Amino acid sequence: MPGLLIAGGAVAVFSSAGAQIATPPAVAPPAQNDAVPPVPITGPGGAPRSFADLTARLTPAVVNVSTTQKVEVGRLRNFGQGGQSNPLEEFFRRFQEQQGEQGEPVTREATSLGSGFIVDPSGYIVTNNHVISGGDPRSGGADSKVSVDTITVTLSDRREYKARVVGRDPLSDMALLKIEATNLPYVKFGNSQGVRVGDWAIAIGNPFGLGGTVTAGIVSALHRNIGSGQYDRYIQTDASINQGNSGGPLFDLDGNVIGINTAIFSPTGGNVGLGFAIPAELARPVVEQLRGGGLVKRGYLGVSIQPVSSDIAAGLGLPKDRGEIVAAVVDGGPAARAGVRQGDVITKVAGQEVTFDNTLSFIVANQRIGSTIPIELIRGGKRLTVQANVAARPSEAIVQGTPAVPDESSAPATPASEATRASLGISLLPLTAEVRTQLKLPATVQGVVIAQINPSSDAAAKGLQRGDVILQINQVPTPTTAAAAAAVDAARKSGKETVLMLVQRGAIAARYIGIALMPVKK
Repeated sequence: MPGLLIAGGAVAVFSSAGAQIATPPAVAPPAQNDAVPPVPITGPGGAPRSFADLTARLTPAVVNVSTTQKVEVGRLRNFGQGGQSNPLEEFFRRFQEQQGEQGEPVTREATSLGSGFIVDPSGYIVTNNHVISGGDPRSGGADSKVSVDTITVTLSDRREYKARVVGRDPLSDMALLKIEATNLPYVKFGNSQGVRVGDWAIAIGNPFGLGGTVTAGIVSALHRNIGSGQYDRYIQTDASINQGNSGGPLFDLDGNVIGINTAIFSPTGGNVGLGFAIPAELARPVVEQLRGGGLVKRGYLGVSIQPVSSDIAAGLGLPKDRGEIVAAVVDGGPAARAGVRQGDVITKVAGQEVTFDNTLSFIVANQRIGSTIPIELIRGGKRLTVQANVAARPSEAIVQGTPAVPDESSAPATPASEATRASLGISLLPLTAEVRTQLKLPATVQGVVIAQINPSSDAAAKGLQRGDVILQINQVPTPTTAAAAAAVDAARKSGKETVLMLVQRGAIAARYIGIALMPVKK
């Protein structure tokens, strides 16, 4: 039965086999008015009438990357028919549970598809780490229940090669592969720093495993931070990017790679005009380091930081979206030796302003290891400048295991204060030895514990929970409930509508949260 396919406003009738059986009649063009100059065949900046020649030249260097994986889907427990177990099987099941055994793992073979591009005629191929990892893009490796067996690279002429991993960098979501071949077509990285919003962009890849597909659009934004990692600095494009495009190249009109297509923003899972590519300025040095030894080195200061959001800015009395606040300082790290403290707001590093799009992590990561850089910060309303020596970033296992620096105050605890309940909607308890044991907190953590929370309060809306430990309020230590109440009272008397809390939950590093004060009942 024929159906209708609507694409770009044109309607064509198709049969069930997909063959076109009727089309709307052609509409004659309007008569040319001599007073109106004809429309030029090229747009401003020399944009081509067609991308065909460029596509024909670039497509052979773009490849399909597929992986074969073993995925654990469950464990074999019994062999009862129709879901029923006989007494003997039930006996073996209980015995198995008593021995702490969960049965043999059951695995299924699965495949994943992505894209990549050849950067050297000897067979070096760039793609995304998440295309080949079999796990989370930023996990640092394959998921514990996924085992990647083989990686297959398919060229545009259908030739297939088994690939080996030269190196991978989960933090930037990049990987470098190698196939044993020679005289391959290849492409080069371009200058993404010269790209402007509104420039043409061409994406080539394998969306949904369909094979080589070309889409075109423009660069719609630069330096985009989408919150997917520490080094977000994406090129945003409206060139169609879908599942399977990951790892493929984003080209300029000169045929140079200006980005690696990595992510999309979509409520539907398909393209909605928001695609993101790792810029060449970040990708090129990572590829060079992976090829040179498989290990990517980055600058490191040893701080845990947060953006100065509107609520944090309100608590500090600072402009929002400028600078980042130090949530923790690694003991003995470069920042600690330079004099950086918890609660400092870092506004400029190495002469570069720290903003939402130009983060401290990004700036520091690209500094030369061993160099000395100035750090401008705000502490207690005063601007200071310190000098820090950039170190090499340690392994992720070490970085992720870094605890927050606790407050050193050890004043005795007092009963919960009515002031915090009325002003913040939370009831506080002292952090006794018993509570500390229940929360599994080290003795170094000093603060007050949230015992109850008003569900209609801003504290509840911001995600605070029972058992969270408040270390500071407005950068004043709160070792006791009386100290917490005094800090809140001082904030209200000074006319502030928001207080800045430093909160720790279990072993998770402490974070700053701005909490609005509740209105005073009259």
